Amino acid sequence: MRKKSDFILRLCLIIGDAVALILSFAFAYFIRVHIDPRPFVFESQLLDFTLTIVFLVPIMLIILASLGLYKKSIFLGRSRFPERIRLVLAAILSVAALIVYDFFVGENLFPVRVMALMAVLLSFLFLLVERILVRLIIRRIFKSDYATKRAIIIGNHKNTEYLADYIASMPESGYRLAGVVANKKYIPNDLKDHQYSSLKEALKKSRADVIFQTDEKSTEYVYRQAIARHLLYYFVPSETALSSHFGDMELVGNTPAVLVMTTPLSGGYAVIKRLFDILFSLVGIIVMAIPMMIIWLVIKFSDFKHSPIYVDDRLTQYNRKFRCYKFRSMKSEYNGLTAEQAFIKMGKPELIKKYRKNGDYMKNDPRITKIGHFLRRTSLDELPQLFNILKGDISLIGPRALLPGELRDYGDRSLILTVKSGLTGFAQVSGRRDISFEERRALDIYYVRNWSLMLDLSIFFKTIAIVFKGEGAK
Repeated sequence: MRKKSDFILRLCLIIGDAVALILSFAFAYFIRVHIDPRPFVFESQLLDFTLTIVFLVPIMLIILASLGLYKKSIFLGRSRFPERIRLVLAAILSVAALIVYDFFVGENLFPVRVMALMAVLLSFLFLLVERILVRLIIRRIFKSDYATKRAIIIGNHKNTEYLADYIASMPESGYRLAGVVANKKYIPNDLKDHQYSSLKEALKKSRADVIFQTDEKSTEYVYRQAIARHLLYYFVPSETALSSHFGDMELVGNTPAVLVMTTPLSGGYAVIKRLFDILFSLVGIIVMAIPMMIIWLVIKFSDFKHSPIYVDDRLTQYNRKFRCYKFRSMKSEYNGLTAEQAFIKMGKPELIKKYRKNGDYMKNDPRITKIGHFLRRTSLDELPQLFNILKGDISLIGPRALLPGELRDYGDRSLILTVKSGLTGFAQVSGRRDISFEERRALDIYYVRNWSLMLDLSIFFKTIAIVFKGEGAK
């Protein structure tokens, strides 16, 4: 909950904004049709009108997002460009977008200009009131330990003292002071008991969620420690660095802090990606329900003793274990065994080197059943993971879900687990099993650090092409 508090904040805002926009247009319709005594020509009924608005709400939410209305700093009133001005622009642009849509489609949404003006006014008022209510709820939640991020402050700088005092005295900030790694003169007198002698000690004892660094000493080491533990990392720049900074910045009290992101996939983008995952998985489950039932029956009749669904522990975001679902494609006597264990059991240890050298793939793998070869070639064995996507264990697109301990001997392993694992990903569409393990991990790291909506769309369409060509895992 603590690590996802910003995600939950934005999700609440998006849902609240959607409801506020729908209600504002519905009220505009009601006032014009049922209260305003002037004559009008308007054939659409309230339900039809509202359903059209519901259908177009995503366009309006994109407008709100483009105006920065889902940035935490703006919502909490820490921006030079006030939220109210952005809401006015959002209301005007949303109505303008609907007028353009109405012009091309011809649904006669705004038969009179006064209705469009009412929609602008009501959209602004409803959004403003809704956000005030959400802000009150969020601030109440932030005051509880359940959603508050535990913060470690490190650095011998005057900003250490200010941040420590601000976080300790302002629970609604969303942070709780977990520890301070600094000389005593930089720690407020009433917070001396929060002092730690080293970052290592503070991380071991405080169960932190975020690190604030206020000086420039050992920044690489501190940043690496944050990545290794999947913590947020903020760097508080000096006046010189601040004057030349062009990246995203957040005010913690009155102190500017730069959030050093390990991936662009955060904030509002993470919410959009999650909503798409939910929609895709629901549609996929409905469309593929009958094929999945047929596959389940075929596997069951071929082996009554074992479940057609294979469940295995895998890793996803923040090194969290989850139960990964797949259709059983491997012979039952090798289930739960590593490749090394399975090949030794069948008396063919010489296959181990060949299997690993070929990127964990072997043509005509003796562990796989006949139906399993077909399922893997067509990628149908992956269908049960639609339920993992719906549950939020994984995403549609992301790095391959890893086995616990699989990356033990590789660097930057924590970077791969910065985002959710995926049903498909950049490595899968860049050679499938024709590239080595190291190359696939390098591609996964590239995806994490260079994520974009366009990259996800590219991977999505490439995956469809590969599946239709029958270039599955085989």
